Amino acid sequence: MFPNRRTVLRAGAFAVAAAALPAPALAAARPDIGVSAELFGLGAVSLLPGPFLNNTTRTHAYLKFIDPERLLHTFRLNVGLNSTVTPCGGWESPTTELRGHSTGHVLTALAQAYASTGDTAFKAKGDHLVAQLAICQGRAQAAGFNAGYLSAFPESFIDRVETGQQVWAPYYTLHKILAGLLDMHLLAGNAQALTVLNRMAAWVGFRNGRLTYAQRQSMLRTEFGGMNEVLTNLYQLSGDTAHLTSAQYFDHAEIFDPLAQNRDALNGYHANTQIPKAIGAIREYHATGTTRYRDIANNFWEFVVGTHSYAIGGNSNGEYFKAPGRIASELSDTTCESCNSYNMLKLTAQLFRTSPGSTRYFDFYERTLYNHLLGAQNPNSSHGHHSYYTPLRPGGIRTYSNDYNDFTCCHGTGMETNTCHTGRIYAHSGTTLHVNLFIASVLSWRGFTVRQETMFPESDSTRITITGSGTIDLRVRIPSWAAQAQIRVNGTLQDPVTPGTYARINRTWSSGDVVDISLSMTLQRESTPDNRAVQAVRHGPIVLAGAYGTNNLQQMPTLQPSTIRPTSTPLQYTASASTGQVTLVPFYKVHGQRYTVYWTIAEPPPQFIAHYLFDGNTNDATGNGLTATLAGGAAWTTGRTGGAVDLSGSGAHVVLPSGLLAGATSFTIATWVRLDTVVTWSRVFDFGSGTGAYAFLTPRSSAGGARFAVTTGGAAGEQRIDAPAALPQGVWTHVAVTQNGDLGVLYVNGAEVARNSALTLRPGSTTQNWIGRSQYAGDPYLDGAVDSFRVHGRALTAAEVANLHSTGS
Repeated sequence: MFPNRRTVLRAGAFAVAAAALPAPALAAARPDIGVSAELFGLGAVSLLPGPFLNNTTRTHAYLKFIDPERLLHTFRLNVGLNSTVTPCGGWESPTTELRGHSTGHVLTALAQAYASTGDTAFKAKGDHLVAQLAICQGRAQAAGFNAGYLSAFPESFIDRVETGQQVWAPYYTLHKILAGLLDMHLLAGNAQALTVLNRMAAWVGFRNGRLTYAQRQSMLRTEFGGMNEVLTNLYQLSGDTAHLTSAQYFDHAEIFDPLAQNRDALNGYHANTQIPKAIGAIREYHATGTTRYRDIANNFWEFVVGTHSYAIGGNSNGEYFKAPGRIASELSDTTCESCNSYNMLKLTAQLFRTSPGSTRYFDFYERTLYNHLLGAQNPNSSHGHHSYYTPLRPGGIRTYSNDYNDFTCCHGTGMETNTCHTGRIYAHSGTTLHVNLFIASVLSWRGFTVRQETMFPESDSTRITITGSGTIDLRVRIPSWAAQAQIRVNGTLQDPVTPGTYARINRTWSSGDVVDISLSMTLQRESTPDNRAVQAVRHGPIVLAGAYGTNNLQQMPTLQPSTIRPTSTPLQYTASASTGQVTLVPFYKVHGQRYTVYWTIAEPPPQFIAHYLFDGNTNDATGNGLTATLAGGAAWTTGRTGGAVDLSGSGAHVVLPSGLLAGATSFTIATWVRLDTVVTWSRVFDFGSGTGAYAFLTPRSSAGGARFAVTTGGAAGEQRIDAPAALPQGVWTHVAVTQNGDLGVLYVNGAEVARNSALTLRPGSTTQNWIGRSQYAGDPYLDGAVDSFRVHGRALTAAEVANLHSTGS
């Protein structure tokens, strides 16, 4: 949410995605298209003792505590009804433009709590809220609003968003109310909620149906939550095509078009404004079968998970997506907004329903659930107060909401998160049962009771006991992080299983059969894509943080990996760092003290650091995951072999990850380049951190020849290798620079052309690594094409460089 958030149930195929739940609807009119497995309704699964039950219990206590009259206060005032209760504070204060959104969150959380437990106290409070909202809606016209309007702010806010005036996300708030009403109907059986919802939906269709396409698209630049999602869900429930039409009014072309083309254009966009749009897209696919919607949702998930997510699974810095791969350079106190992860898990659950054979969905789900959202709730709060951001800068510390004077978006999604943990542990299709998560729980299904007992992640095993007899095609997720895995049925070892797959045990089960699953959890380090020297430490999927008490770190500590030692406490280690001895503990358990998740790891780079083939993508062919990014209009063209990146000479360039040569005492940079124009001081590459420290290769310097230069003291401190001639124009030319000790050698087409035996400086951990662009803003961009760009952590020999040229590598 923005701006400036801190200042201002029954069988069936329909999935209630409005709450990201797989609970089926009451007599849904339309089955979902393209669904191969269904998640279970909340009432089918109960939690056994463990951290998720603890979080749920605290949130349930808060839902029973909260006064519904205080939530209704601004709704009543908005339509001229009297209210004398103490108003809420924070984002629910009577002057905050987002007021009313928390009531929608509470409705969803109450409905989920009732569906999970059957406790009528949750239903009674939800029913009361619905009845009072219905009274407010009934007074809409008397208050000067259009029929069906229901909100805690006047309808003039909608006029403002339609005409491009400044306003804080009115449709975002309305989405929460719509979703809460839908959940009260579906999960708590409240018929009045559906009546109120239909009237609101008709109002949405009226307001948007009279706008032109251009007006709507302009309006969609203001955050609108999951309006396309909830209206699609209502269409699936009712079969009324008017609701689908209204849902599609919220298809935002500015976001959807690049995603449909498989282009990551997310840089600079407010993150949690975009995630609900992708959730709406997958629901629109399920409703219409239009594969473009599916592709939009799939591509969005791949981009966010692959290049925009931190080690804990969260995303965004200051609430915004940054350039793909920017992680180490985006550590702050405002990373990883909790709403973003909540919504990414909603999206993940829907994509799993579409493609249940892939473990990638619940591998990501598990990572984000344990490392971000489980620890976002304060275990010392009896009401489950929740974090907004999860700081990831060294020395960060979590902060939490409160009962009545906060009410941020993450306070709301925190209530929803911790009332729906039972909904995604298992999934089914026919006689197939998927075990997606290792959470202590009991499932009732088809006359079977499936009991999962586990201390995961503090233990690397889980036991499933089946009560009942008959066929179950059991599919158990074997996570990709597992070093190895074993499954035993009644003590008998089963066929070998492969990490990154769902293990299959298809048999006729007898009551009392036991399945034991063992997953080897090893200690691993995970590099950031933009600086491989910046790493997080994981035990299996669990991120470990350094516990720093009151020490507000001023810089990232350097960790010595060889000193990491386990303690007698599960998942806890000790290690030596630049700050002294430090304890590493599961990040989700770190509360009330400062910490670091990321460390500088001082170790030499691999011998082959990165290789960009540029065959239509910017992937790193070494497998090190150091993905590059096209910028400034860079495009694809025919290469020396395969494809190449085309640089126009007017802003186009390639952004490489930071820190490529961090810790390197020797190196090689080699590539093929075709110059369309030979321009003095353009760059084949420039690895630097501004004009004070860099290493570059120019096709032609002011001296007339190609030049490699390295400095840590600006232009006056450059050490150079000057070739006798410029690189040629119009032909593919192989160039390479090596440095070994103090010897630097420049090669052209496999042959040495110049050397400097007094090259004592090293590029170091540079933060701005570019192909085709200079650290100096006044220098020209490269006009030409680049193919097969290599970075090695050692100096290749003359024979090896010659071989690269002769083989076209």
